[in-house]
Amino acid sequence: MTVYIVRRLLAAIVLLLIVTAACFVIFFLVPRLGGATAEDLASRYVGKTADAATIHDIAVKLGFTEPIYVRYGRFLKGIVVGADYPTGPTMARGRAPCFGYSFLTQTPGLPDILDGLPVPFSLAAGAAVIWVVAGVSTGVVSALRRGSIFDRGAMGVSLAGVSLPIFFTGLLALSIFSYGLGITAPGGSYTPFEENPALWAYDLLLPWITLAFLYAAGYARLTRAGMLDTMGEDFIRTARAKGLPERTVVVKHGLRSALTPILTIFGPVGGLFIIVATLVAAVLYAGVDPRVRLS
Repeated sequence: MTVYIVRRLLAAIVLLLIVTAACFVIFFLVPRLGGATAEDLASRYVGKTADAATIHDIAVKLGFTEPIYVRYGRFLKGIVVGADYPTGPTMARGRAPCFGYSFLTQTPGLPDILDGLPVPFSLAAGAAVIWVVAGVSTGVVSALRRGSIFDRGAMGVSLAGVSLPIFFTGLLALSIFSYGLGITAPGGSYTPFEENPALWAYDLLLPWITLAFLYAAGYARLTRAGMLDTMGEDFIRTARAKGLPERTVVVKHGLRSALTPILTIFGPVGGLFIIVATLVAAVLYAGVDPRVRLS
């Protein structure tokens, strides 16, 4: 088990390095390949009246004249030990882990990221709970009642959820439930959780449901397909032959094996979160699917 987790952890670190290197290439190397010079990149950080000498000096200070591998190595070093950034006559110190410095706000990048994190995290976390519970439950019931009215209706709604674009369902739900019926909060309102948990949930209720409708549809169809395959396996027939209750057969034996693809696609929010979620999902394989080898 330990060797399996260590291998997965090392693979996640390598993948994270590849993702960050790809981002560096997109933002810093591709413009140079397109004909932009170091001075062109530095011109966005100076005023419109700056002369050529000033722009060149800024390009040197910001490292735009250095090879990209040198800049990438400095970025990785800043995450581990911190980094210094020129802000004119002085130097700004970014403490580790340092993810860059904003020359527009004159602040390190990590505090800005952390300040804006509660809103998308609240939206994603609440919606994830809804779409996982609703999607998996619907998929299990549809598989157990294959061909029934519930199955056909649920899969029809799931098809609509996958097909309709999120901006259409969001605007439609906002116009009906917020502006039409007045049940949910209008768009753009957000209350921090620590100030008022009830109002926080009320403000995010409609975004949660709208976002969950998109992903729950895919989870329902994926769970249904996995359950249909799993419930026909020999170990399911063996469990029933032993006299186990149907609920135990479905939940403990059938659903655990069918959850493997669900764990794979769960949590796709940003490159870093995708890597972390993939690592967690790979480790959870060992707990939910006995067929996974830990060698």
